[in-house]
Amino acid sequence: MVVICMARILHSPMYIAVFNLAFTDICESTALVPKLLDMFLFDRQYISYDQCLLNLFFVVIFHFMQSFNLTILSYDRLVAICCPLRYHMLVNHRSMFQLTGAAWVLAVFIILIFVGLITRLSFCGSVEINSYFCDPYPLYSLAAPCSDVLPTHVMSHLIPFIVLYIPMIFIISSYICIIHALFTITLPKDRHRAIKTCTSHLILVAIFYLPISIINIFSFMPTNMRIINFSLTSVLPPMLNPIIYVLKTEEFKVSIKRLLRRGAQRAVGTVKST
Repeated sequence: MVVICMARILHSPMYIAVFNLAFTDICESTALVPKLLDMFLFDRQYISYDQCLLNLFFVVIFHFMQSFNLTILSYDRLVAICCPLRYHMLVNHRSMFQLTGAAWVLAVFIILIFVGLITRLSFCGSVEINSYFCDPYPLYSLAAPCSDVLPTHVMSHLIPFIVLYIPMIFIISSYICIIHALFTITLPKDRHRAIKTCTSHLILVAIFYLPISIINIFSFMPTNMRIINFSLTSVLPPMLNPIIYVLKTEEFKVSIKRLLRRGAQRAVGTVKST
């Protein structure tokens, strides 16, 4: 994130989306890790009702943004490969800020509705959540004996369709178009570079969407299996995103070398002057 801000060569529309992806990764880890450390290191497994709703809000909203960020990046690849001559007209700083801003607004709006529905529920039985965070499905299931959970249940099935399945369909459709366009590229070097970039993005898409799709399709799966699937979705993409979008990108590596060289020259100049 620091390199993207400091290197002018990276002040491009695509790196606005990459910066947003990095910011989302940090925030999602920040929302999950402190409470996990508190639970496992100090055996503090209790959380207040308000803190639970706050934990649900932040964990889920950043999870939504992971999906939206992958969709925005697939749109960037689609335009770059299928419409290269119109790329700077369709994908510019303004349009990228509009896309990321709209994604944040939509994510906040959806999660506020869901949290608002949960606040209307009564919990008169068990208050033990079978998860390592305030997982929405185990949480509102606790209110089933005491409250009408139908609106919340319907919303819990509608949200994945909006946040996960529509973006996933768009990404799959975009890569079908990209694969078709790759066959029209005559130069093997250009085709290889495009395939390499798209393959990396598809790996991240599969790692993110497959576990979370299994969770939503089989909502009554065993608790441990649900926890494992959600853990994979929460841990692997943030770990791999910096490698695939940053360290394997040539212009980013060039920017890092330039910044390090500039910093070394300034350090040497400071030593000589003193």
